[in-house]
Amino acid sequence: MSTTQLFGIHAVQAALDYSAQKIQKAWIDGQRQDARLSQVINDLIAIGIKPEKVDRKKLDKMADGKNHQGIVAAVELPAMRSEDQLKHDVENLETTAFYLILDQVQDPHNLGACLRTADAVGAHGIIVTKDNAAGITPTVCKVASGAAETVPVYQVTNLARVLRWLKEQNIWIMGAAGEAEQTVFDMKLDMPLAIVMGAEGSGMRHLTRQHCDFLVKIPMAGQVESLNVSVAAGVLMYETFRQKLQLAAK
Repeated sequence: MSTTQLFGIHAVQAALDYSAQKIQKAWIDGQRQDARLSQVINDLIAIGIKPEKVDRKKLDKMADGKNHQGIVAAVELPAMRSEDQLKHDVENLETTAFYLILDQVQDPHNLGACLRTADAVGAHGIIVTKDNAAGITPTVCKVASGAAETVPVYQVTNLARVLRWLKEQNIWIMGAAGEAEQTVFDMKLDMPLAIVMGAEGSGMRHLTRQHCDFLVKIPMAGQVESLNVSVAAGVLMYETFRQKLQLAAK
């Protein structure tokens, strides 16, 4: 676990909602009078956290000049794991590798939903990029409904390098792409596997796509062109899970 400083009414309220016991301390602008801020302060006091009144300049410094809306809180969050930890964990797996990779997915709601599904299907972890991507936040934890504590999230600097290394460990890389010729239901997915999802709107980056062993699409019967990232990831993860269950039942 690690401690992070959250700032802003919405962020602190999200922490209160998902896991209030992990809030360690809070600071507020002693000069600010605001109904929404007052409500958050009352909620903090109700769980035994009495916010410390400080001047705005201190809050500005704590929030690195960003809009803190008069409140900053120190919150304990699940720690992001490193590339070295990923390598250690992969090398020590006792079951068939099963990972989800998110290539610059930025919406914390998508990461949270992916964590929840990853937990449900028994995935070994989610790999995210360091840049232009969502990390572990109170919003992510709230959406994940506890899965942020059970599913490791690995943050990597160079995704292409990690994909090459995973392939060296005999893990197949399956990328999701709407223009793929084969659907996920056409594939046999009982091998060590990492599923790659691209960013909202733009999809996978070109270099990421080049490192995929094969691409699949999800068949669509309606008028919409694509599914939300977390929904699509859920379909792919559950098809993989279904095939694993089917194999185990034989």
